[in-house]
Amino acid sequence: MNKKTVRDVDLKGKKVIMRVDFNVPLNADHQITDDTRIKAAEPTIKYVLEQGAALILMSHLGRPKGKGYEADFSLKPVCDYLSKDLGIAVQFAEDCQNADAQAAALKPGEVLMLENTRFYKAEEGKVKKTDEMSDEEYAAKKAELKAKKQAMAEKLSTYGDVYVNDAFGTAHRDHASTASIAKYMKAKGCPSVAGFLLEKEINFLGNAVENAVKPFVAIIGGAKVSGKLEVLQNLMKKVDAILIGGGMAYTFLKAQGYEVGKSLVEEELIDTAKATLADAKAAGVDFVLPVDNLAADKFDNDANITVVENTIPADLMALDIGPKTIAKYADIISKAKTIVWNGPMGCFEMSNFAKGTFGVCQAVADATVNNGAVSVIGGGDSVSAVNKSGLASKMSHISTGGGASLEYLEGKQLPGVVALDDK
Repeated sequence: MNKKTVRDVDLKGKKVIMRVDFNVPLNADHQITDDTRIKAAEPTIKYVLEQGAALILMSHLGRPKGKGYEADFSLKPVCDYLSKDLGIAVQFAEDCQNADAQAAALKPGEVLMLENTRFYKAEEGKVKKTDEMSDEEYAAKKAELKAKKQAMAEKLSTYGDVYVNDAFGTAHRDHASTASIAKYMKAKGCPSVAGFLLEKEINFLGNAVENAVKPFVAIIGGAKVSGKLEVLQNLMKKVDAILIGGGMAYTFLKAQGYEVGKSLVEEELIDTAKATLADAKAAGVDFVLPVDNLAADKFDNDANITVVENTIPADLMALDIGPKTIAKYADIISKAKTIVWNGPMGCFEMSNFAKGTFGVCQAVADATVNNGAVSVIGGGDSVSAVNKSGLASKMSHISTGGGASLEYLEGKQLPGVVALDDK
């Protein structure tokens, strides 16, 4: 990674404002049910404090859509949790844009957490065009919100002497607290650098995709082809094989002329699927589709299940890859030296349709441990499946950013990374 990190700047006596991704799940009692993202940011947090700096943390939580304070999206429970985890009293600012006094009073070794940045529309700076809105009104609202986003970014920049982005999960967003803030830090001669988590994510994903040891196998699943087209096109330039699973497989199978029953199909993308298959063939990429499936008479864990090949009866829907496909995919994975996985093989949330995803998960773990493969898992559902399988510790790297890792695999530049200082 050619961006500066926290190691490259003097932090002693400085105030560091740091973007983290504390968008963690909370239960009905506002208790954190998965602290993975908090734990992932702690190495950078501890390093900053050890260097003698004061630290201001900012994050979003959920999707409050800029409507102002909502208790269900407050970061106060995260602040309390972090206080216990770090063993220090983390202060809390109830309004991220009005924390001047608290930020100014912060001493080295102290931590202040700002309230949810997305309580303000200016954070995302997006406006949706409605049917009633004229083009002129839409343009005016866009300009107004853009100005507010820049003002918010400038305000956040006044809290610190150094900006650190350690939120890979939002690095693909050009938000006030992720990319725009860096412009105002630069204007006042202050550094903008990456934290350890962001550095690790970029290094793993970058090396996996750009400097892959062959054979390079990509496993792409999920519900829809439409969400993965750019990933497939970009990976075709680099991989030896692409293994397809999930609902998206049935659009490709239908494009090959198979009857797929009531399985999920994007009819409008049949021609696109045909073109993708042709592109893979032209590129010499082994584009592998299921050879059998678990088909059900309804979308339910208690459905009647039948193992079928690629002609699926009209009254059934495929909800997982079948045993022959699992074996075929496992064999290909076992020979890989680099593996990138994004998207489940079936409806793994239902136990009767989790065998495909968990079977692939086991194959990836075995290739990593026994064959020395580098395995990178990206995408929320893939990460959830790996964690659920109990095999997370056997993977080389599990990404904390779903959308960010997907866009990185698409070959896109991430605004939150681009905005940081070059080495």
